[in-house]
Amino acid sequence: MKKYIPKIAAAILLAFGLLTLFLSTSIIFDLFDIRAKEGNYVLFIVWANFISSIIYLFAVYGFCKNKKWTTPILAASVLLLVLALIGLFIHIATGGIYETKTVGAMIFRISLTLIFTYTAYYSITKKTNHND
Repeated sequence: MKKYIPKIAAAILLAFGLLTLFLSTSIIFDLFDIRAKEGNYVLFIVWANFISSIIYLFAVYGFCKNKKWTTPILAASVLLLVLALIGLFIHIATGGIYETKTVGAMIFRISLTLIFTYTAYYSITKKTNHND
């Protein structure tokens, strides 16, 4: 079962990454009137999500090929998202407009990315280092 963990993680991350890529590009480029449906979005959050979606897609490849660099790139995504969340809190504190769902969505995204980072570490990096 352990050998299937990277493949399962890759499948879930692929779906999440493609959904994130679709939604973030739809807001950035105002496709399908999604921008209007999102309400008071915060553009730097959308860009952080867009960059993370690209990282997720690279990480899918890393999971499939058991590449050691999968863990650090996912950790970089976590760092990017945490910095974006701190920026969001500053934006909120200075009176910027936002949707309250954005805070919860960012916490969810950071948590999920952390889970994928730990999965990559324990199923690829640690296993590879142990076998060296």
